[in-house]
Amino acid sequence: MPLIPLSQASQNKLKQVRLIATDMDGTLTHQGKFTANLLQALQELAIANIPVLIVTGRSAGWVNGLVSYLPVVGAIAENGGLAYFQPDISEMVVPIPNLIEHRQKLAQTFADLQTHFPHLEESGDNRFRLSDWTFDIQKLTETELQFLSDRCQAQGWSFTYSTVQCHIKTLHQDKAIALTHVLQHHFADVQPDQVLTIGDSPNDESLFDSDRFPLSVGVANVLHYRDRLIHQPAFVTHAAEAEGFCEVARNVIEANC
Repeated sequence: MPLIPLSQASQNKLKQVRLIATDMDGTLTHQGKFTANLLQALQELAIANIPVLIVTGRSAGWVNGLVSYLPVVGAIAENGGLAYFQPDISEMVVPIPNLIEHRQKLAQTFADLQTHFPHLEESGDNRFRLSDWTFDIQKLTETELQFLSDRCQAQGWSFTYSTVQCHIKTLHQDKAIALTHVLQHHFADVQPDQVLTIGDSPNDESLFDSDRFPLSVGVANVLHYRDRLIHQPAFVTHAAEAEGFCEVARNVIEANC
């Protein structure tokens, strides 16, 4: 079945939105960069009192700086590993008793994957990570990605990927679990059906789970991965990447005017 265009979403549904939880790469970016239109959309949402929370696979170090500069209420980093809030509040969502040992085990698993795919390269931001381990996705096929996932699971890890990176991470570490935790501890007055989740790739799939978050949107480039997603977004934008997010922002603001 074709995904429902966002333009067909009811005004009543969009009027209920009290928080937007959005992926970043491929959702807030255009060809890897923030745009003037995106920054304007974030500012207009802030003025309309519709807070935005970034939920990304990017590293702790990278996200920590980002939260200080964008008009957002905070960000979840490393696909649910930890969260940052303004001003200067950080929280581990995934408990890691021994960080050094944790990183060593992740490195061992990556080394094992390299025995099967010697061309795999550690991501440049991996040194700034705490809860997960990343490597560049390059041109891995769907079959190869499934093999990597199976290999990680056999060693007690979970695996996901985005348009940018592959992630080795702890079991039960995903965006939806972390978002649920953040709602309970930092936005107790916001219910899951009042959250609009946005994404574009497989590591956003948990945000599309209607049992957790009934109102979800995929920016148009999510269609590249549609056949790989068990959970589909409720709606899809006409525009791709950052312009897709801007389309969502316009619709939500108009519904709440």
